[in-house]
Amino acid sequence: MRKLPALAATLALSLSACGYNTFQTTDEQVKAGWAEVVNQYQRRADLIPNLVNTVKGEAKFEQDTLTKVIEARSKATSIQATPALINDPAAFQKFQQAQGELTGALSRLMVVSEQYPNLRANQGFRDLSAQLEGTENRITVARNRYIKTVQDYNVTVRSFPSNLTAMVMGYKEKATFAVENEKEIAKPPSVGFDTAPAMPAVPGSGASK
Repeated sequence: MRKLPALAATLALSLSACGYNTFQTTDEQVKAGWAEVVNQYQRRADLIPNLVNTVKGEAKFEQDTLTKVIEARSKATSIQATPALINDPAAFQKFQQAQGELTGALSRLMVVSEQYPNLRANQGFRDLSAQLEGTENRITVARNRYIKTVQDYNVTVRSFPSNLTAMVMGYKEKATFAVENEKEIAKPPSVGFDTAPAMPAVPGSGASK
């Protein structure tokens, strides 16, 4: 009977050495990080209907810009962001692209809204804009935390000897955000409503752009 505690201790040490316990910890951290990302994206989606209704009150507001926000939200919310999605790189990329397009559409709406003093003076619009800005910040924080947890998990998957455990137990690398690609998708247009386009320099004049 004395051999049982020793065997249990040896087994525990073996599991720890092969990375099994680390997989359990990091996998739970990834799940928690993903849940927070989804929660913040949902928070943003919930703000958009009220924002759209407020903007509609500005009769002359550009309908094309508003339509793109509505369509982008519909596309983003149509994707079921389940925990299984982070194990499917193709589905994850589709999710990221949809959310990035919604970020871009909202950015364009905010740029265009600068043309409408009455809209910017609307208290409801100002409150919603502030809430949206705060949510975008929380999305960034949640996404960065998720990237870090996935990085820790994926290092364990690739590192020896835990990679042997990964092969035996079926642990695979999880998808994460391609930050630079999302920045490019979400980048707002370069528009200056209060400035005239710069005139090209005349050769020999010494002027520069």
